Amino acid sequence: MDTETNVLRSPGAGELPVDASSALRQDLPDLIRNMKLSNAWVRGDLNSMILVKNTEKNVMLVALHEGTEIVSYQSNDSITFQIIEGKLEFYTRKTSAAIGMGQVLTLNDKVKYRLTASEETVLLLSIAKDRARSAMTT
Repeated sequence: MDTETNVLRSPGAGELPVDASSALRQDLPDLIRNMKLSNAWVRGDLNSMILVKNTEKNVMLVALHEGTEIVSYQSNDSITFQIIEGKLEFYTRKTSAAIGMGQVLTLNDKVKYRLTASEETVLLLSIAKDRARSAMTT
């Protein structure tokens, strides 16, 4: 029987495999505190941690310093940005929006986008993988 494994990565702690059939409880305030104590954060780098990774979805906790910019291209997957702390400016060719603490932004179509942290920002980045494409690669 092939069992899917989720992986929890924490700065300096390696990987903690978790059986997909079990529940995984995570303390976001504690994870955020640890991220902000890491060497990467102190150096001024973007810091991220994989909370869930499997064939259906990826969920990452991301901490950005004020002024950090991310330029990306969305694939066929649906992407959701949930702001835990701070504020992001979101830009595409056709639109722009500010999203702040407690707000969620979801992209469902292929699009080039740019995000800029207006202040120190922490977000959950969730990627729901396209099932048709995932089925072809497995």
